[in-house]
Amino acid sequence: MIPTLLGITIMVFAISRVAPGDPVSLSMGPGGQLDAERAADVREVRMRLYGLDKPVPVQYAKWLWRIVQLDFGDSIKHHRPVIELIKERLPITLTLNLIAFVIIYTVSLPLGVLAAVRHKRFFDRVSSVVLFMLWSLPSMLVGQMLIGYFCGPAFKNWFPPAGLSSNYADQLPFFPWLGDRMWHLVLPVICLTYSGFAYLTKQVRAGMLDNLRADYVRTARAKGLSNWVVIFRHAFRNSVIPVITIMATLLPAMLGGSVIIERIFSIPGMGLLAFEAVTTRDYNVVMAVATIGGVMNLIGLLLGDIAYAVADPRISFESSV
Repeated sequence: MIPTLLGITIMVFAISRVAPGDPVSLSMGPGGQLDAERAADVREVRMRLYGLDKPVPVQYAKWLWRIVQLDFGDSIKHHRPVIELIKERLPITLTLNLIAFVIIYTVSLPLGVLAAVRHKRFFDRVSSVVLFMLWSLPSMLVGQMLIGYFCGPAFKNWFPPAGLSSNYADQLPFFPWLGDRMWHLVLPVICLTYSGFAYLTKQVRAGMLDNLRADYVRTARAKGLSNWVVIFRHAFRNSVIPVITIMATLLPAMLGGSVIIERIFSIPGMGLLAFEAVTTRDYNVVMAVATIGGVMNLIGLLLGDIAYAVADPRISFESSV
């Protein structure tokens, strides 16, 4: 993980530097406000302030040493430490994605098992068509349609179109406040979950079909075991490896995908922070968000490897001579 993470930091730093534009030029605003000599002086001071006057290898070495100490520097746009912004935004994004993560697995696992058990029957065919229709819909379009239909007086004004809570939410007791927060998250969670149903359900269905045709399942049925014992204790347990693989990558992928959802619904999470940082060339924020995303991917893969050995005792990561 350590050399991989080092490679991620090099790529993140390099991409942020080769992108057109720089935060100093953007922060100075359009030209014409200062004469050329004054603008050059201001630019030089700001370059020195942000540490952009140093050679690129020196900038990278200093930045790498800071992130080892969990110091991501200061935001050029917000004029605050980046770690404070992350502490404010990361819980929001994690809450949003963990809710969607739980819903996807709660729905997809039994749906995939049932589709495999009823292979080529009415339920299997209808669920396949419906799920692939959902999977083909882009979240940006679905988000705009949900806002237009469920958040406007022209149709159904049921849900708030933006934000995490109402203006008066801070004055509410805990449970009414929680209800208000959940009500604001309904449409964003829908946008994060619907496309995940199809992919995970199909993976579960394919794994179950392979195992239901295996010899050990026929042997279990010949022993007189009940159908549900054969399905869940034998077939499903041996189909869980692909599910673990998806689980290890789904949450980090959802964190990246929430950039669009947070932008559409104006949710002040990591996605919106990253979008604003990219548009303003806020280097420290961009590199911090990208690095944290890489770390979460590596942690997800590590947990997936550990879960492999737990789910299947035949899997071992011990070196053999």
